[in-house]
Amino acid sequence: MRRERRVRASATIVAAAILSACSRPPAAAPPPAERPGFVNRVWRVERSTAVSPGTLYVFLSDGTLVVASPNGKPSLGTWKREVGKLTMVEEGITYAVDILRLDAAGFAIRSHNPGEPVDIEMVPAPSPPVEAR
Repeated sequence: MRRERRVRASATIVAAAILSACSRPPAAAPPPAERPGFVNRVWRVERSTAVSPGTLYVFLSDGTLVVASPNGKPSLGTWKREVGKLTMVEEGITYAVDILRLDAAGFAIRSHNPGEPVDIEMVPAPSPPVEAR
């Protein structure tokens, strides 16, 4: 239990550091008013048909997708949203993704992977505590 909390805290810190380092949107990024509400936020998987609970997802405004699992190394992919359709690319594989719910309490998606679709329900990840220096 203690190791799991430590790993989860480390994954949250990694995702928060990446988000912080990428907080300035590049020139090609859409203005903040046009960005979908899930962008530049750290999301934690609450429930899923295939993804481990506690896995973190960050959809950066430049199209980078960061996935940090409590059971493995963080990985990078890409994402884009065009004409109401969301597409994610993980490990070189492109998936069409349906947004099932997006509000202040959570973000739920269905990824159409090869085989069965994968449902992922996420909640905003807690921010890591700020340490005094």
